[in-house]
Amino acid sequence: MAPVTELTVGQVAARSGVAVSALHFYEARGLIRSHRTSGNQRRYGRDVLRRVAIIRIAQEVGITLAEIGVALESLPEGRTPTREDWNLLSTAWRDSLDQKISQLKKLRDGLTDCIGCGCMSIDKCPLRNKGDRLAGEGTGARRLLVER
Repeated sequence: MAPVTELTVGQVAARSGVAVSALHFYEARGLIRSHRTSGNQRRYGRDVLRRVAIIRIAQEVGITLAEIGVALESLPEGRTPTREDWNLLSTAWRDSLDQKISQLKKLRDGLTDCIGCGCMSIDKCPLRNKGDRLAGEGTGARRLLVER
């Protein structure tokens, strides 16, 4: 018996643990590709399983679909991503993740203090910025911004 080189959307969903609707969404966003049979059914190359795994892992750690899409465009089409491919992708995402981690730490550590949002609508709000003193520095929650 010859190895299966193409998978149906149901087979990809079962093997990857991703809903069929998510696969359709990923495809609509250009993250994965399929082709249509003469009966107009989707067929995926086996490489899509690794690509879906990369998408899921990247999303889980907070990488946006836009960032994932840019990264996947750098990979050769139709080839299963390799360990080296993953190394390149994850290294490229490291700075973005470090920035997000820094932002989350600042949010966590300052959550009980004023974030400088200027709401001033609640008398006892621990987040209020009396007199909106930070407005001169710009808009939004000034104390939560990570210096770049």
